[in-house]
Amino acid sequence: MRRFLLLYATQQGQAKAIAEEICEQAVVHGFSADLHCISESDKYDLKTETAPLVVVVSTTGTGDPPDTARKFVKEIQNQTLPVDFFAHLRYGLLGLGDSEYTYFCNGGKIIDKRLQELGARHFYDTGHADDCVGLELVVEPWIAGLWPALRKHFRSSRGQEEIRGALPVASPASLRTDLVKSELLHIESQVELLRFDDSGGKDSEVLKQNAVNSNQSNVLIEDFKSSLTRSEPPLSQASLNIPALPPEYLQVYLQESLGQEESQASVTSADPIFQVPISKAVQLTTNDAIKTTLLVELDISNTDFSYQPGDAFSVICPNSDSEVQSLLQRLQLEDKREHCVLLKIKADTKKKGAALPQHIPAGCSLQFIFTWCLEIRAIPKKAFLRALVDYTSDSAEKRRLQELCSKQGAADYSRFVRDACACLLDLLLTFPSCQPPLSLLLEHLPKLQPRPYSCASSSLFHPGKLHFVFNIVEFLSTATTEVLRKGVCTGWLALLVASVLQPNIHSSHEDSGKALAPKISISPRTTNSFHLPDDPSIPIIMVGPGTGIAPFIGFLQHREKLQEQHPDGNFGAMWLFFGCRHKDRDYLFRKELRHFLKHGILTHLKVSFSRDAPVGEEEAPAKYVQDNIQLHGQQVARILLQENGHIYVCGDAKNMAKDVHDALVEIISKEVGVEKLEAMKTLATLKEEKRYLQDIWS
Repeated sequence: MRRFLLLYATQQGQAKAIAEEICEQAVVHGFSADLHCISESDKYDLKTETAPLVVVVSTTGTGDPPDTARKFVKEIQNQTLPVDFFAHLRYGLLGLGDSEYTYFCNGGKIIDKRLQELGARHFYDTGHADDCVGLELVVEPWIAGLWPALRKHFRSSRGQEEIRGALPVASPASLRTDLVKSELLHIESQVELLRFDDSGGKDSEVLKQNAVNSNQSNVLIEDFKSSLTRSEPPLSQASLNIPALPPEYLQVYLQESLGQEESQASVTSADPIFQVPISKAVQLTTNDAIKTTLLVELDISNTDFSYQPGDAFSVICPNSDSEVQSLLQRLQLEDKREHCVLLKIKADTKKKGAALPQHIPAGCSLQFIFTWCLEIRAIPKKAFLRALVDYTSDSAEKRRLQELCSKQGAADYSRFVRDACACLLDLLLTFPSCQPPLSLLLEHLPKLQPRPYSCASSSLFHPGKLHFVFNIVEFLSTATTEVLRKGVCTGWLALLVASVLQPNIHSSHEDSGKALAPKISISPRTTNSFHLPDDPSIPIIMVGPGTGIAPFIGFLQHREKLQEQHPDGNFGAMWLFFGCRHKDRDYLFRKELRHFLKHGILTHLKVSFSRDAPVGEEEAPAKYVQDNIQLHGQQVARILLQENGHIYVCGDAKNMAKDVHDALVEIISKEVGVEKLEAMKTLATLKEEKRYLQDIWS
């Protein structure tokens, strides 16, 4: 078999799952993939690798490679490496990202660019998959086009299993030419996919017949409208290209529990975990505000957890009790909820390199695993839907699941599964004849990820304490009937602090609720650069509407203490652009901001209220933070371009961060008198210099 090296760099498991899919498909197409995490540098060596390389890379934070790729990136960024270091290497790269963020697919782009600079050449075009619209829209055709690209590569290598020294060492000059003339292969539109039908036959006649049968019965129900359960022509009558069945690999045994205690400490984590009590909780918004915002104070005085303003940390949270209960009921496992789950790899599995899921701790109860370890709210991937097909007995339901995971049903999958935030429970309630075994769910449900939050305090100002701020997330799931759901973590935290919650009038800083101090588990997040400048004389601009203000409260508290300690110090200006809906409902930290302004810590405070109407004949005020930034464009440009200032943006990635970026482009273009492209280059330079920093989320 023709071998290629397959590396993945993953943060939350997406890149790994895609790499495993490539690995499984490779066998069908006559290839053998040597699969490794990019961090396992002892298992591969790119310096001597003669086979083609395929890399799948996700992006984390605001454009960083995943933690698993940090060491690899550091090594290849070594500026002493010669330009022909990887001249022998031929590769294809698939980057994963989210276009709601400024640095789209930047993890992959960083590696791609550096491999090119070191002489490596593409045998296949780079793909950039967008989680904002659905990774599968790029991932599926990219994988389909990989096989003809590999075949072409091996043919051009005279049919050898691997290229062994056939390539002459290129000179730097020829390398530069090669970069321009690199032999890139475009994705072939006619892709090779396995055909699937109910009988396992060679064509799709059975599927066509099923479609006709289900159409006839569905037309009687109502005037044919597509939904999660039903399709309409042409999809309902189409032959379907179904993905290959993912090989099963887990054997599950349920054993009666011996009554051992379980705690959050059983949750697996690469980072140290600290159990800390909640010492205070305050509602920052009025009861009639559109969103409810809470401030929570954690007591970290008895731990060695440390942080600085601008840092973030993770909260380890459980799934909703009621959702876990509903799922176990639907799976007919409610009476076994206390049973211990024991896992083994199936002896006859066809899954290459099958391993036990690291996020499922050994010997824990079924209830614990579904509560603390599995992301039961995850939107099921097409491979999961494909696996569910084989455990669905009703022919109409089976056909619909086939459609949703098929190439032809991509639009329906996006509309009724992805965009509707459908989860496994939604699917199981929608398709009652689907009876998957527990093993299948443990194979396909991803790890329940800790949720990140920005530190909203300074340890100088609040020794032994850590503050964070969040909106209680609420959204409508429209997968079946409309259901109002709360965010996994924020919904849990809101319940947890309900008994100690103080009203929105900011009370004294005395601890409350000492008799009942619920504990939560937190872990530090890898250091970032979203910190105050080392030189306090540098002016800074902070942009943080809504809960995006959180890290800036920490900045201001920190600066207040520094100014107390150094009364004769030289401190730069601090600008804050804050925005909310209503002045009287959700103006967060209003009292504190007035204090900072009064004492000269905050030199300029610009606030916009998006839903408040102008009073009387008053000129319409700035509606959003970006409008206020435009109004003060001259000062903003001066700070950034003449005074070596820093700008920090925190909050929503989808709209605000992009709008602020566009406003900055316009300001620089206008104030400097240059084209927008030149202004964008200026901003890119500020980012490289770590003077334009973002802490944004979708």
